Amino acid sequence: MKERNRTKPRIGEILLEHKLINSNQLKEALKVQSQKGGQIGSVLIDLGYITTDTLLDFLSRQLGIPTTNLLEINIPRKILNLLPLDLITKYTVLPLEADDNSITLGMANPNDLNAISEIEFFTGMRVIPVLVSSAQIDRAIKSVNKEMNKSFEGIDINKKSEETKLRGTADINSMLKYLASSGASDMLITAGESPAIKINNSLKRSSFEKLSPEQCVRYAKSLMTEKQWIEFLNKKQFDFALSAKGIGRFRINVYRQRHSVSITVRHLLDIIPSFKELDLPRWLEDFILRKQGLILITGPAAHGKTTTLSSMIDIINSKRKCNIITLEDPIEYLHKHKNSNVNQREIGNDVDSFADGMKSILRQAPDVIVIGDARDKETLEMALHAGSTGHLVLSTMYSFNATTAIDMIINSFPPYQQPQVRHMIADSLQLIFCQRLLPLKGKDGRTLVYEKLINSFRVKNLIRENKIHQIRGQVQSDSDDFSSIDIGLVKLLNENKINQNDALMCTDNPEYVRKMAARS
Repeated sequence: MKERNRTKPRIGEILLEHKLINSNQLKEALKVQSQKGGQIGSVLIDLGYITTDTLLDFLSRQLGIPTTNLLEINIPRKILNLLPLDLITKYTVLPLEADDNSITLGMANPNDLNAISEIEFFTGMRVIPVLVSSAQIDRAIKSVNKEMNKSFEGIDINKKSEETKLRGTADINSMLKYLASSGASDMLITAGESPAIKINNSLKRSSFEKLSPEQCVRYAKSLMTEKQWIEFLNKKQFDFALSAKGIGRFRINVYRQRHSVSITVRHLLDIIPSFKELDLPRWLEDFILRKQGLILITGPAAHGKTTTLSSMIDIINSKRKCNIITLEDPIEYLHKHKNSNVNQREIGNDVDSFADGMKSILRQAPDVIVIGDARDKETLEMALHAGSTGHLVLSTMYSFNATTAIDMIINSFPPYQQPQVRHMIADSLQLIFCQRLLPLKGKDGRTLVYEKLINSFRVKNLIRENKIHQIRGQVQSDSDDFSSIDIGLVKLLNENKINQNDALMCTDNPEYVRKMAARS
């Protein structure tokens, strides 16, 4: 008998066998269970490795017994009074509903024949067992014991549970307020350390306490809807935007690392900055007010591309009477209709993907098309087509400089298509604006340095003839159609706005920058 019990598969092993969790997740859950106790299913839910609904659905199919989520139901007091509290507590059960002949009983262990037998004898009714989460029924029984004269409401125990779990730690709203008031661009939440903020691309540790993996999961869940959480579990990362009442708007990325959940929160400004505030050159306005062509804003991550793009949209919105349609993942800056209409579509909510959005966008009568991030072949191809057929197309891209952006577009296509793509770029491109943000010398804040590539007649020919490398091979000088980032860096060094070490971190030609800085 003991041997049979020893070899009987446990729920964690069954979930692993059916690939609902992986071996590392099971090991982590068993470790937490050994430290804090509880049922393994509840531990897996708390760690975010599986949802309550998924676990209950799986167990229901395994046992052939229906399930219910206690957080989603209400139980009238007259139903609760069908069983005395000592029976409810003794067998960890909860009456859910009843008729003249039967009582539906929520049970963490629906195979407990002793419980079923005694309750049938006490009530004189047939018991219909329903599987519920052990963690949920424990919280529900505590709530029933405490509120003797009230009905049971699942939403209440959910709120009280989250409040209890977060007691003694900062709640997520406190962290969002801290980020919004700190002047930092991002907050980084990860297990094993206190939350950190990034100011001018430099990490600063906060005074909040160190976080456990379970706390990180709870913070992520508190920021997301149930639908978003399930999608995160499937994809292992998820992007979305959030407006916190009285605090501000944030872009949030939740992702997995080392079998735990981490969160990056970016604070979004409520007011779209102007060109002057961003130190953008005024000549940019001439390009963004044109009626057609492709304009790319490129550069590394976290260097202000989205903010620049939003400022451009705001100028078009104010100075043109046109229809602007954006595809964003997620929507960061909210644009009000001014002289133009601004229709903002969010990937995942309003449309499945950038490529799907671009397939139908020409039927939406756009004058200006904004693509939050051109990253796949289909999107790039349709953007090039739209830019050459009477539409202005603005998009961001990750690239080291302006010419590598052209190479990246071309290399997204198979070799047999690349000659055609070069001609499409030459025909549709208006401008590539590659930007970086560097720390100001001796004070807080960052300043803009940029590289411009204007699609002049000379540049068009170099693109068509596959001689893009010659653009960078020219003598370093500020020409009408090309000005390298190195020229911008030397200018900032001459104005004593940045440190030389910071300049050398992003230069295309270190020797040139050193030489020109030494001359100054």
